[in-house]
Amino acid sequence: MPIRILLVDDHAVVRQGLKMFLSLDSDLQVVGEAENGEDAIRLTRALHPDVVLMDLLMPVMDGSTATALIRREFPETEVIALTSVLEDEAIMKAMRAGATGYLLKDTQAEELRRAIKAAAAGQVQLSPQVAARLLREVRIPESPEKLTSRETDVLRLLALGRANKEIARELDIGEKTVKTHVSAILHKLGVPSRTQAALYAIRIGLVSIEEEKSRGCSV
Repeated sequence: MPIRILLVDDHAVVRQGLKMFLSLDSDLQVVGEAENGEDAIRLTRALHPDVVLMDLLMPVMDGSTATALIRREFPETEVIALTSVLEDEAIMKAMRAGATGYLLKDTQAEELRRAIKAAAAGQVQLSPQVAARLLREVRIPESPEKLTSRETDVLRLLALGRANKEIARELDIGEKTVKTHVSAILHKLGVPSRTQAALYAIRIGLVSIEEEKSRGCSV
């Protein structure tokens, strides 16, 4: 089954351009378009996309607000911020809302396709520079509910950038079981996304930024 994508941007020409080059990949399917945050929430409820490409600066409702509401109601739907704004405040607001990734609109098409596939697979991608910046700014719970040993194993592999299938194979469990563990981890840590769970793993020393660097992944 192709990855189902919802495009959210207040400029029709941007949506048309995204739809055109994403349609060249048979693994991806654009199932809907929205021009503001309110429409994004409505269409997410109707279409149940796997990934939402979310602009941040829009009328009616901004992208970060919409991201937070979508992630709260549909935790299985991943949101990637796709914007022309590269500012610390915008990045932090999007990540706190639960965005999995943060990409600029001048991102190359192939990089965007990789990011969509990674998000749909449950893969966290953080460059060391971005991880270091987010660790300074994103609030992580000081006393979260204790994770089980298996949940800790899943969290470490998640933070190392493993996709759900890879975690399942490495731990010899089913992919659905991995998703169940990830949901439990997010609930216990009180965070809205895998990205923030990965940051927690770095903060407590479960994964080091040097390990992140060795993966060679980028947001």
